[in-house]
Amino acid sequence: MFEKLKSVFSSVILNLSKKEITEKEVDKVLNELMLSLIECDVAYEVAEEIGKRLKNSLIGKKASTYKIKELVQENLRKTLLEIFYEAPKIDIIKRINEKKEKGLPFVILFLGINGTGKTTTLAKLAYLLKKKGFTVVLVCGDTHRAGSIEQLKQHAMKLGLKTIEQRYGADPAAVSRDGVTYAKIHKLDVVLIDSAGRIQTDKNLMEEILKIVRVVSPDLKIFVGDALAGNDAVSQSREFLKYTNFDGVILTKVDADVKGGSAISIAYVTKRPILFIGTGQNYDDLEEFVPEKLVDNILLRE
Repeated sequence: MFEKLKSVFSSVILNLSKKEITEKEVDKVLNELMLSLIECDVAYEVAEEIGKRLKNSLIGKKASTYKIKELVQENLRKTLLEIFYEAPKIDIIKRINEKKEKGLPFVILFLGINGTGKTTTLAKLAYLLKKKGFTVVLVCGDTHRAGSIEQLKQHAMKLGLKTIEQRYGADPAAVSRDGVTYAKIHKLDVVLIDSAGRIQTDKNLMEEILKIVRVVSPDLKIFVGDALAGNDAVSQSREFLKYTNFDGVILTKVDADVKGGSAISIAYVTKRPILFIGTGQNYDDLEEFVPEKLVDNILLRE
């Protein structure tokens, strides 16, 4: 996982460790860093920002006072963590419990384009919440893609959960409203709403998702991005944010991502927290995203 990004940062730490920390030497290494980060799917503006923050944290430090390798590594770690922690933290479990105390269901809407693993990710989160003792209903809000309703119903059957659906071509907002109504009547804790995958530039489909938002007022809107899509995932997240103002991100296929740049870029560009990462095909292959764990892994830090 993230092998190329690990190699890039390892090289930077090694190169700067061999030099005096002068502005000229730092600039030279950071220019190489920027190019390497871009090759790892880090967006240009993000690579530039990482370089700028790292430079500001290093210039003026006296090499005689510090072990240079540790100094560079710690400042890289600080720089990356600052990017992840610019986003507000979201405690989903706490927020679900707060709604539960009021006797109301917590409504989560899943957004993204086709092929990111959105429906499977929804099922993974349903599995996690069920394990934590919450009652959950799944809503088949994707009434466009052939087989989408059957796919979600299959997941629901395996998980022992109820689905709310209508026919293909039905209004997704109406199906979503039915799901929320069902949850209120049956005093269920969580409503997970699937939605049709849509290209971020398709304004008609974006209007459709906004209609769902207006009708059911979801407590949480989650953008599901594909780590393997690299800079495409970054541009998709930027456009979805513009239209939907989503609250958080789940990044899928992270286990197969050798580059690793999309996680950093999406966090920086959207200023939204990465909530979970998908690390496999099984229902329990959904991990809470912990920035320190990711950054220490990238920097090969124990």
